[in-house]
Amino acid sequence: MPKEKKTTTKAKEGDTVKVHYTGKLKDERIFDSSQDREPLELTVGSGQVIPGFEKAVIGMSVGDSKTVEIAAQEAYGSYRDDLAVEVDKENIPDDLTLEIGQPLVLRQAEGPPIKVTVTDISEQSATLDANHPLAGQDLTFEVELVEIISSD
Repeated sequence: MPKEKKTTTKAKEGDTVKVHYTGKLKDERIFDSSQDREPLELTVGSGQVIPGFEKAVIGMSVGDSKTVEIAAQEAYGSYRDDLAVEVDKENIPDDLTLEIGQPLVLRQAEGPPIKVTVTDISEQSATLDANHPLAGQDLTFEVELVEIISSD
């Protein structure tokens, strides 16, 4: 009797997949994980997640797990000093109490709202940072391919 060929489907660009993941910083602190919730569903190559994460999923088969290190440039990019601005407190509404680490949304006359984080406060000003909180950091992800939902 001839042996049955076993075909293993590997994830590729354009596939919709489900993955479990745990993201860690260099000091091993976990910054995000899907382990206590539903797996993340994404279409590989669509830009829904950081580029390095998408590249890690390509070539994986269902049930595969791997640990991948993703450089800042393939994650949330380099930290940009020009995205942190000092704002005079006179330009901040009186009813807004600022705290370091506080997320804010700045509305512009034209264009989309900008998400910022308060990173410094003095008597006269506050520094608002539009960089992603993980910008400039190399990340490590443990990734498990749970399912390939659809394949091109």
